[in-house]
Amino acid sequence: MSATSRLTPVPSAGPSIKLTPRPLEADLKHHDAEEPPREEGVRLQFASGKGRGQYQTFMFWLLRAIAACNVLALLAVCAFLLQNGLPALSWSFLTEPPRQMMTQGGIFPCIIGTAILSLGSLLLAFPLGVASAVYLNEYAKRNAFARFVRLGVNNLAGVPSVVFGLFGLSFFVTFCGFGVSIVSGVLTLAVLTLPVIIGTAEEALRNVPDTYREASLALGATKSQTIARVILPSALPGMLTGAILGVARAAGETAAIMFTASVFYMPKGPDSIFSPVMALPYHMYVLATAGTEIDKTRPLQYGTGLVLLLLVLGMNLLAIILRDRLQKRH
Repeated sequence: MSATSRLTPVPSAGPSIKLTPRPLEADLKHHDAEEPPREEGVRLQFASGKGRGQYQTFMFWLLRAIAACNVLALLAVCAFLLQNGLPALSWSFLTEPPRQMMTQGGIFPCIIGTAILSLGSLLLAFPLGVASAVYLNEYAKRNAFARFVRLGVNNLAGVPSVVFGLFGLSFFVTFCGFGVSIVSGVLTLAVLTLPVIIGTAEEALRNVPDTYREASLALGATKSQTIARVILPSALPGMLTGAILGVARAAGETAAIMFTASVFYMPKGPDSIFSPVMALPYHMYVLATAGTEIDKTRPLQYGTGLVLLLLVLGMNLLAIILRDRLQKRH
């Protein structure tokens, strides 16, 4: 038997095994034919890595351009309002009521009404939203009822504001007998902002590590003590994000308050919580559509829009500062 041959077993009918020689050169040639060239494989890997890098670079610049477009759109809106509304701003514009069929004067009652409606709805909706989020995330079981509640909350977040306005008109104004008043407007805006606050608060609670809960319970704290002293302080900065979104939406709503709280004209502020109010978004709508001399009120429209923008940005800035301080503390 030669050195270039190998023995392979061949089964036979008897108990013994017969070995037959088989050439090794054919095996080697077959193996060499199947193996791809090493340089070609390296070239393919290099090409695929280069393509992946180009794709990542392209996606990075695409997303960066989209983000830049969003920022530019916001800056364009702010610049437009500043250019057209800044000439109308003055001390009398901010401190006096409208006069001469609202073609002159200021917007002081509108500022007071918007602040009352926005802050009132926030003070009512934030505790209810946080309590609902605590129940859904900490106490509710993972069953069909909890999923149904979350689905309802998510659907309510996308309902148009005019639907909430009609609900407030039929329930708070007519059925409850509150009339067109601050109470009806605050309750309607609280219902409108509640889904947003519940969603963000539940997400903030979900982001708290489970190790916090386990460590607190291991030290002997009860579940309620763990929630009040460990979980809520850790999740509070994220919950304030929901408060920011809620108050911004409440301050800019027109359809929800035109049926429940706002009136065309008031020479002074409200006397009680059962009095109607003027509001910046509804006042701007009236100036742009219902006036007899719309062209003369154009500067007042832009000035009202600029004040509303600055008011919302100011409330958001205050909430962001408070959130950052809480994050540093916890």
